[in-house]
Amino acid sequence: MKIVFEKRHELPKHKALLTATLSLGIAAFVGAGIFVVCGVDPVKAYLVMLAGAFGSVLGASEVVVKAIPLMFTGLAVALAANMVLWNIGCEGQFVFGALGATWAALYLTPGWPSYAVLPSVIFCGAAAGMIWALIPAIFRAYWQVNEILTTLLLNYVAIILMDHLYFGPWRDPAGFGFPGTTAFPDAATVPRFFGTRIHLGLFIALGIAAVLHFLLHRSKWGFRIRVIGKGAAAARYAGLQMNREILVVMALSGALAGLAGMTEVAGIHFRLQEGVSVGYGYDGIIVACLAAF
Repeated sequence: MKIVFEKRHELPKHKALLTATLSLGIAAFVGAGIFVVCGVDPVKAYLVMLAGAFGSVLGASEVVVKAIPLMFTGLAVALAANMVLWNIGCEGQFVFGALGATWAALYLTPGWPSYAVLPSVIFCGAAAGMIWALIPAIFRAYWQVNEILTTLLLNYVAIILMDHLYFGPWRDPAGFGFPGTTAFPDAATVPRFFGTRIHLGLFIALGIAAVLHFLLHRSKWGFRIRVIGKGAAAARYAGLQMNREILVVMALSGALAGLAGMTEVAGIHFRLQEGVSVGYGYDGIIVACLAAF
């Protein structure tokens, strides 16, 4: 009888928790060292940071506001990563979501009943992100073009297009030269809650996270996605439709990133302007990695 030892493919939960704790501790220790070198008391510095973030209702609410787009882009990256698709283009899909929402708010829905405006803005934001993600998805599915390169490079195309629009044809003629569109009508803005800037996007993101968790772990579709991610050759042998699933997963991933862009222009800025794109798409990669998908 021969005994063979094989390496675990998945890290046990207690080891994963230990790894996360050690990572946080090491990061705090390195940060403390930097503070010491700069002549600053690290304990006091960390306390000031915590007080700034959570020491007031305003500070805590702004932390939540910043977390909302990261939730969307983190979910976008994580969904694709379950199938071992590396969507590095969430920043461009975020931008296209903002463009789609702006187009709907300013050019599609004027004159519509107020109850139809916001759903149209949300839909157009998600649809725009989805369309932008489908471009690299098609190249990946039918010509095996590496999606890391195509999604990454398309980020710059999206940002340049956005700059062109709010500096050019979409620029507010009454904006005194400010690079941005006119303000959204009230019906096209995302509701805020609790007297803060926390908006409906928080509850949309939480709801989507719960639905995705159920689908990925409790549905046949989620099982197919995870099987393809763990062994593409075995999935092909089993007759799974690889190309179709690539298109579906990347489209959904792009829609999530598009929703992040939509919530920023419709829930925070109330217009498309310079400074909308600040790296939320790239930060979503870190969020997904920290969450271990």
